[in-house]
Amino acid sequence: MNIHDLSPAPGSIKKAKRKGRGTGSGNGKTAGRGHKGQKARSGGGVRIGFEGGQMPLARRVPKRGFNNIFAKPLEYVNVGRLNIFEDGTVVDAEALLKAGLLSKCTYGVKILGAGELEKKLTVRASSFSESARQKIEAAGGKTEVV
Repeated sequence: MNIHDLSPAPGSIKKAKRKGRGTGSGNGKTAGRGHKGQKARSGGGVRIGFEGGQMPLARRVPKRGFNNIFAKPLEYVNVGRLNIFEDGTVVDAEALLKAGLLSKCTYGVKILGAGELEKKLTVRASSFSESARQKIEAAGGKTEVV
């Protein structure tokens, strides 16, 4: 086989629509733009979200609270899921990733208090909920904020 023997798969190549090339093409005269108006003009059209002067949806919907665009979102793990580790293990973000409890950890981990902990662990995390801290220490473990 040579390079000149190669051809695209049948049906994979489609002819481009040639707009404004006469009425016989089916796309002549107005070239699919209709008659007059802003959208028929060169460079015409409206910006995204514009609703013809009507108050746009993004401005009609009430806004509540404050959304901090600089916030570093933490990952969350419940204390009950830490039972997969052996007694005396140091549990940190790396260990949680390796164990499959987290899929990613960009900014840190917060340990939450749902579930019960039966193992004595040293847990290193960005932050702990108060109930998680109590449960870890009640099981004989330690909490360390990193």
